[in-house]
Amino acid sequence: MEERGLISAEEDDYGTYSNLLLKYFLAEGVISGHEVFIASASNIPHSIFKDLPAPLTDEIAKQDDTSKLMESPGSAEDTMKIAWRYQNLPKLESVSLPSARFGHYYDISKTMSPDMLQSAKTHSFYLPNIIPLGGTYDSSSEMPCDYLQLLQSIQSVIHQQGFDGSNPQQKGQKNILRIGIQSLASVLWGDDICARERPHNLHSLTRFLYALRGLLRSSLSVCVITMPTHLIKNKAIIARVRNLSDTVVGLESFIGSERESNPLYKDYHGLFLVHKIPRLNSLISDASDTKDLAFKLKRKMFSIERLHLPPDLSDTVSRSSKQDLAGSTKLLSSGCGSAAAGKKHLDF
Repeated sequence: MEERGLISAEEDDYGTYSNLLLKYFLAEGVISGHEVFIASASNIPHSIFKDLPAPLTDEIAKQDDTSKLMESPGSAEDTMKIAWRYQNLPKLESVSLPSARFGHYYDISKTMSPDMLQSAKTHSFYLPNIIPLGGTYDSSSEMPCDYLQLLQSIQSVIHQQGFDGSNPQQKGQKNILRIGIQSLASVLWGDDICARERPHNLHSLTRFLYALRGLLRSSLSVCVITMPTHLIKNKAIIARVRNLSDTVVGLESFIGSERESNPLYKDYHGLFLVHKIPRLNSLISDASDTKDLAFKLKRKMFSIERLHLPPDLSDTVSRSSKQDLAGSTKLLSSGCGSAAAGKKHLDF
């Protein structure tokens, strides 16, 4: 992910997979040695931190890569059963292991060890434990009190830890702050955009995102926000949120929908929608190869893959119906002469 970027993840209907995506982002920060900031209005940040998935060891990854090589059709021990004349010809391509991997792999069936969690430096913001501003807060402000306190907490961490350059970090020890905000804009944050089509503070969320993006641009920070956009009544607010974000992805779960029982999507649990990709310091964004992505939850991993639909195989025959086939069978049984004189003809 890009530094100094704002990534918005539009939640699925039940928030199951979006929370898992947020945990992946935070777990990558712990493994990479980054500082982590967790903000939530519903779940205690410490409980989210304890449930981060455990990383897979390099030995397991190497075993998986080796098994893939052994099962690949291009291995030297494979014999060609069809077109045997090409068996001894030189191979044009050889399968090789990648020299480097991007990021890490995690086992969602396990949680991180206490030693890994203790080595990480974390900051948290749990809204129910925050004391309201009271008399110091101007009720006529366009930003709710909860958003303002969250923004002040993030700004304080960025300034005190030197991510904005005010307290320069030591040479060779520069670090990045990873900020994860869970279910922003829900009713628990004191915002009514999910309850009314014409909310009281129509621009409260966009004002907060403007200020947050300014903090990210001027510091070594990156932020991932999960947001229940399917509950927002005013669709114009969703368009503004996407415009203010550097990257926007959406999770569309098949739970409770018609696609859950559709055999075309039996291998997947939902669609991974890419609404916007970053174009920092450039005029245009890099176009991806494909936007048809889907995700599935395996026993140990959360996988995002290209959407491959199976071929459309039907019970009917394309060139003739069952009645035509029955008529052709009668013509064949009566001989070639009668077949030539009949209305039906044979296809060779």
